[in-house]
Amino acid sequence: MKRQKKTLVPFGAALVLAFASLLFPFNFSASADSPSVSTATSEGRLAVFDDVWQTVNDRYYDTKFHGVDWFAQRAKFRDLAAQAQSQSELYSVLRRLITSLKDAHTRVFTPEEKFDWQRPRFITVGLSLREIEGHLTIVSVERGSEAERAGMLAGDVIERIDGDQAMTRLETMLRDHPDSSTPQAARLFALSSLLNGPSGSSVNVEWTSVDNKKHQTTLTRRWFQRTPGLRISNRRGITVISIDAFTHQIAVEFERLLSNRETMLVKARGIIIDLRNNGGGDAQAMAEMVSAFLPPATALGQFTDRNGNVSLKIDTGGAALYSAHSVKPISASIVILASERTSSAAEIFISALRQAHRASVIGAQTCGCVLAVRMHHALPDGGELAVSELDYKTATGNRLEGSGIQPDTPVSQTRQEIYSGHDAALESAFSRVRRNAHH
Repeated sequence: MKRQKKTLVPFGAALVLAFASLLFPFNFSASADSPSVSTATSEGRLAVFDDVWQTVNDRYYDTKFHGVDWFAQRAKFRDLAAQAQSQSELYSVLRRLITSLKDAHTRVFTPEEKFDWQRPRFITVGLSLREIEGHLTIVSVERGSEAERAGMLAGDVIERIDGDQAMTRLETMLRDHPDSSTPQAARLFALSSLLNGPSGSSVNVEWTSVDNKKHQTTLTRRWFQRTPGLRISNRRGITVISIDAFTHQIAVEFERLLSNRETMLVKARGIIIDLRNNGGGDAQAMAEMVSAFLPPATALGQFTDRNGNVSLKIDTGGAALYSAHSVKPISASIVILASERTSSAAEIFISALRQAHRASVIGAQTCGCVLAVRMHHALPDGGELAVSELDYKTATGNRLEGSGIQPDTPVSQTRQEIYSGHDAALESAFSRVRRNAHH
């Protein structure tokens, strides 16, 4: 029997839109149900496979499965699932099955991978990576990590991973799992998987430092938990807001700051909203926060099911779930920073402000990953399946899924800028806000 569990705090028809990005691989907490099958047997592996295939077949938002012959996919992968030699190999087969849908939100998680998306827990070696100037480049190093103790710095280039050329390994992963909502989403998934492995295992890394010297070290993979947050600062008379995700807690904190008429947010002459590491979140939390900048009852779009029925319309100032009282929309000039990591609810946030001519966008094209998962489905071995059940269109009828949002001003970063701590996109945003303030 199929088992399903609610993963959302109910307030009418609530949705979570969260893409598994490099920094925040949003999953949900584990089911309270105990596993009913073991993947150590062929029968158990087939039970898990059949549950995944059937659930997608019954609930996927697109009845044409993006042109994929879903029954042919079952025939192609079912025997491979039965022959898998381990749970890891089984889930690799399952991922190949659902990758064919080219959908960043439909994903499968082993029992060990499940966690609360509002307090993401994931395996890491203490590094975040991006492709910069054609190189696999470190963009952040966790404080106190083995990587920091080994002398690795943001801006350094990863050359080899366990003896393999790093870029070759990346291209191999893209060949094995080439599809997602967009090419940038596919590359994000591949990048996030480069250093993957079981907790407690090690990976050998060779890298080139700023002085072009070669180095080598062994890093241990370990679990790490991070709580997405909201940070507000005043720089040069301009308010900078960094939002890691859209959650209930962050929306409440944001509302608290709005309620204080003396805060830098309310009195700001210009505002920069940094969503470069925002992988999405709760749709209603996002609607509440964007309401600070738009008039009440501004339409933000709608979600439709596989039959074309409207499941949810979102607008500003609607339910006032987090608001003790309404506040006047902020009228300051707004610039938004975006990247390929910016996805889901964050893309709706940007689209709404741009459509209302309230903000310009600086940085890189967003993920183009805007579908909605209503529930996570509990698999019989204790794993979980996320299925995109709803499509999204803006208030003007445009789809963001598969396309994303192009910035008004594209800005890329060089390795030298990373070494020097220069944030080219942020500096461009400061210039834009100052120009807007003088008009």
